Amino acid sequence: MDIIISNASGEPIYSQIVAQIKTMILEGQLKEGDALPSMRNLAMQLRISVITTKRAYEELERDGFIESYTGKGSFVKAQNAELYREEQLKTIEAALTDAAGRAKRCGITLAELQEILGIVYGGE
Repeated sequence: MDIIISNASGEPIYSQIVAQIKTMILEGQLKEGDALPSMRNLAMQLRISVITTKRAYEELERDGFIESYTGKGSFVKAQNAELYREEQLKTIEAALTDAAGRAKRCGITLAELQEILGIVYGGE
């Protein structure tokens, strides 16, 4: 499992870990039942504190992406289709919010933006 940590990013390290593992799960790179590295091993690989990996794993578990068992480790949880859809909707909403903001700054009208979205989406 390749996780890349950016010290230059303003995002906390645990959030970077959470985001990358969620992406791997949602894109199918990590599947139901796949074992994640132990918190200690991941911390050693990334050269970070075990407390940071613990916080990331706790957030992933709280959000329903993994389940942890004492003495056995952490595993990818079966994904609820509604959870997957909600995660995708949040990502799409953020991208569209960014696009709308850029459009406003450039003087693009809502109608023009809708036309662009229709073309990009595959419509006429």
